[in-house]
Amino acid sequence: MKIRNFSISRRRFIKTTAAGAITAPFLLQSCKPDDGMLQHACIGVGGMGWGDLQNFIEHPKVQIVALCDVDADRLKKASELVPDARTYSDWRELLDKENKNIESVNVAVPDHSHFSIAYSAIQKGKHVYCQKPMCHDVTEVRLLTEASVKAGVITQLGTQHASSPNDRAGVQLIKEGAIGKVKHAYLCSNRPSAVQYRVEGPRPIEKQEAPAFLNWDLWIGSAPMRSYAPEIYHPMVWRSWQDFGTGWSGDIGCHIFDAVWKGLGLKPPKSVIAEVQESWQNSPERRSDTWPQSNHITWMFPGNELTESDELPLEWFDGEFYPPKEVMDLFPGENYPAESAMLVGTEGALLIVHTAGLALLPQSKYENYSMPKFPERNHYHHFVDACLGGEKTESHFAQTGPMTEAILLGTVAIREPGKVLEWDYEKLTFPNNPDANKYLRRTYRDGWQVAEF
Repeated sequence: MKIRNFSISRRRFIKTTAAGAITAPFLLQSCKPDDGMLQHACIGVGGMGWGDLQNFIEHPKVQIVALCDVDADRLKKASELVPDARTYSDWRELLDKENKNIESVNVAVPDHSHFSIAYSAIQKGKHVYCQKPMCHDVTEVRLLTEASVKAGVITQLGTQHASSPNDRAGVQLIKEGAIGKVKHAYLCSNRPSAVQYRVEGPRPIEKQEAPAFLNWDLWIGSAPMRSYAPEIYHPMVWRSWQDFGTGWSGDIGCHIFDAVWKGLGLKPPKSVIAEVQESWQNSPERRSDTWPQSNHITWMFPGNELTESDELPLEWFDGEFYPPKEVMDLFPGENYPAESAMLVGTEGALLIVHTAGLALLPQSKYENYSMPKFPERNHYHHFVDACLGGEKTESHFAQTGPMTEAILLGTVAIREPGKVLEWDYEKLTFPNNPDANKYLRRTYRDGWQVAEF
C-alpha cells in the first residue's frame, strides 16, 4: 500500500458565531518588539516542555529570559541549557516579577493548570503557546478563547503536526472535494504504547510525602488536594486521572481532529454519545476518579456544502475500540494505521495517518491525482514569527478553541456513557441532560481562582 509521506519537523465565545470560526481583526495583530527579539518565558520545562524549550531556543530571534517548573530537577536541567534565564517554581511569581520583561510564554504543564496560566498571561497582554488540549474543561476553553481575541494577542495550540505538510495537504484535499461529499469520518488512536500512561485506579490510600525536589502544592494547583504517590501522577500518568488530565481522547484527539475540523469547516456538534470500557463503567470507584482505558465516542455535526447530508457522524476509537472492519478494509495494507483519520466520501476515501502520510483510496482510482504540496514549517517558529509581525498562526485559539470544546464534550459523554447528550453551543448547556452540565466546569481549590465563571 502506497502512502504519500510528508516529513515533519519536531520541533465564552457565547456571542460570537455558532460556527465557532472567528475572523476578528485581532488575529492579524502583532506586537513586534522594538529590538526585533521576542522575550519569552517557558512554564513547564520537563516532558513535552523540554521539547518546547529546545524548539524556542532554536529560533534566532527568541531570548529565553525566564524558566518555571515545580520540579527542581527539571528546572535545573533547563537552567543548564539556558544559564542566563531567571528561574521560578511558581508561575504566578514569574508572571508578576517578569511582567515588564517578557512578551510571550509557553505552557507545558498538566491539563488542569493550562487555563489558569494561559488566562493569567493573556490578561497581562502576553502571547501564549499552550500545549494541547487547550484546557481541562469546556467552560475554560470558551473563556480562554474569548479572552485571547479580546486581548488581541498571538496564540498557538501545541498541535505541532497541524503545521506539517502532511496535515496541511489533508486539509486541502478535503476542501477541494477529492473524495466527493463526505459521508462519515472515523478517527482512532490505538497506540499500543499508550497503555503505560493509563491506570485502572483507585488512588492510593496511604499518604506519602512528596520528594524534596517536587513542590506538590504547586503541582496540584487548582485541583482538589490529594496525597502524593510515586509513579502514578508525576511525571506522566496524571493524564489518566480526571482531576488532572482529559483522558486519551482529550489528549491525542486535538492532533487527529485538526485536519478534519479545518478541512470540513466543522461547526459545534449537535450531540455526542460515548461507549466505554465495561469494567470501568461497572466500577463506581473508578468512574469517580480515573478515565477509562478504552472509548468509542460519536459526535453528530451539522453538515455543510462539503458533506453528503445535513448531518455528519464522526466517530472516535481508542484502546480496545477500533473502527469498523469495513472501514479498516478500505486500507489495503497489512496493518491499519493505529493513529489516523479516515474520511469516507461519495467518490472515494481519504486516510490521514498521524505523522506518517496520507492516501486517497482506492489507490487505483487516484494513482494520477495531483497531490497538494506544502513546504516544511516549524509550528513553534511560526508562533514566534507571528509575534514578531508575521502571518497568523496555524492553530490560534479562535480556530482551535471550538474544536477543543467539541473534543472535551466527548470527555463529558464518557462520564455519562450510553446517553445522547444534545448540545446547545450558544447557552453552553445540555438541554436534555442537565446532570451532565456539572462536567463542563470544575470547582477550583481555594486560592487558585483566576477568573469568575
